[in-house]
Amino acid sequence: MKIVISPAKSLDFETQLPTNKHTQGVFLEEAAKINTVLKKKSPKKLSELMNISSNLGELNWQRNQEWQLPFNTENARQAIYAFKGEVYIGLDAYTLPISKLEELQNKLRILSGQYGLLKPLDLIQPYRLEMGTKLKIGTKTNLYQFWDKKITNQLNEELVSNEVFINLASNEYFKVIKPLLLKVKIITPVFKDYKNGQLKTISFFAKKARGLMVRYIIDNGIENMEELKGFNSEGYAFDSNLSSETELVFTR
Repeated sequence: MKIVISPAKSLDFETQLPTNKHTQGVFLEEAAKINTVLKKKSPKKLSELMNISSNLGELNWQRNQEWQLPFNTENARQAIYAFKGEVYIGLDAYTLPISKLEELQNKLRILSGQYGLLKPLDLIQPYRLEMGTKLKIGTKTNLYQFWDKKITNQLNEELVSNEVFINLASNEYFKVIKPLLLKVKIITPVFKDYKNGQLKTISFFAKKARGLMVRYIIDNGIENMEELKGFNSEGYAFDSNLSSETELVFTR
């Protein structure tokens, strides 16, 4: 099984790490090329490019200036412990038993505007670069063009025939993958909540549910779709009437 999720804007480079085990990303050369472009942009230009406050523009200008290879445990942190948005709150990697780390490393991949595709233990330095950012790099006018087929090709190298592929990423990030070129079928779980008598996908809850599902998969050694349908964290339950072969709907 392989699972893809999005990164998070919020970062944590302070909390004590439960392990020093780490790996290096496969696209560090590309990440350095992106950083070369970002480094030249002023705080004001970064604020405009990313539609962020002047304070965040300053912070990310500083991050871009300090970004440098090679990564080590002194200047970088494993991706799974560095991101701290709702998905990662749901996943709660800091409480994951160390004995489960290898399974997490094998199954989970994080899509990233800066780093392309990350394994959980790949080292990263602080950054902010959403996949939808219209950053021009050479002849490429945005990050989707820059990454093109690279991420899909890398996933295909890692996937085996008929491996279960779970898409728990946002639309913005999943758009960087070319579904028609991927050698396996894509299964997308969807999380809906009853609100005012109607079923709706509420972004805040859906993000956390994606992380909860990753944790459920790792905690229970889930390997196939039938087992995945047993996901029941925080009141969610599989709804067969709303689901299809490629979309599993969970409601609460």
